[in-house]
This record gives sequence, structure tokens and C-alpha cells, in this order.
Amino acid sequence: MAPPRRSVTRVLLRPPAPADREEYLAAMRASRKLHRSWLAVATPESFETLLRHVEDEHYEPMLVCRREDGAIVGFINISQIVRGGFQSAYLGYGAVAAYAGQGYMREGLELVLARAFTELGLHRLEANIQPGNRASIELVRGAGFVREGFSERYLKIGGRWRDHERWAIRAEQWRARRRSGG
Repeated sequence: MAPPRRSVTRVLLRPPAPADREEYLAAMRASRKLHRSWLAVATPESFETLLRHVEDEHYEPMLVCRREDGAIVGFINISQIVRGGFQSAYLGYGAVAAYAGQGYMREGLELVLARAFTELGLHRLEANIQPGNRASIELVRGAGFVREGFSERYLKIGGRWRDHERWAIRAEQWRARRRSGG
């Protein structure tokens, strides 16, 4: 028998808003060491782009916030949503250093997958992760993503082209995991 599913998580998802600017940028600045070469440095301009993406049908930017006090503990973005026969998108995310390793991003990712495969009707989500980013690989592996391949010099971050592993999950894999209690 599958263990009972927890219906309430410690986090909630919400789109970024102009009022989040200072908290978000401060959290990302404080997280630079954690993000090292994994993510581009957040800037006021990149936050404005994030806000514009809220209104773009090809993006779903979300802040992962602690339910108890609303603190931003991370972000998860579904991007480059392609409809038609593809029904696929990319996943990007980052934890706030002060909350890393506490399971908040795992809970946030579970909520994002539910949204992606039910409300948004997507068939597939792909996450591209640098091979040395073990925490990120463990996050997606724990959520049911499968490693599909390796992309050499895939993405330019911090002025350097960086290799990435390609991880993905399809809607039917996600549904099977939920049915089995995973």
C-alpha cells in the first residue's frame, strides 16, 4: 500500500510581482556562492524580464514561497512552452541559499509538475543541468526525471559555454509516479 499523500506542503507557488523586486534581488545576491557557475547573476533588468514573462503565454515564472511567512525560498520557471504536437517546455530553477537543503524546492517542484501536467496540459518538461551540479541532479531525479543525454557546450553562463546533462519527465511518467505514491 502506498504511503498517504501529504496534501499540504510548506510552500506555495505564485507569480513574481513588482513588490518582490528588492527581496528577490537581495536573495539572489546572497545566493551567488550557491549558484556559482550554475545560474546567471540576477540583475534589476533580469527581474524586469521575469515580470514581463508573467504575461507571456510561453512562460510560467513562479516564486517558491514559504507558506508560514511568505518568504521567497526559490524560483521555478517553465519556459519556452511550445504547443501543438509538441506540448513541451523547459524547466529552470534556483534555491535561495538561506533555505537550500531543507526540502522547499522539492515541494515546489512537485507543485510545478502538477501544474504543468494538469492545468497547462504539457506532455514533457526538460531540465538541462551542468554535470557538476549534484544537488540539482538529485532534485530532478527525485521528482522522476530521467537522464536522456548530454549536450556539449550547451549554454553560455558567466561568459563560458558549459556542458549540460539533459533530464526530462513526461506526463505519463509523472502520473504513474503519483499512482504508485512516488
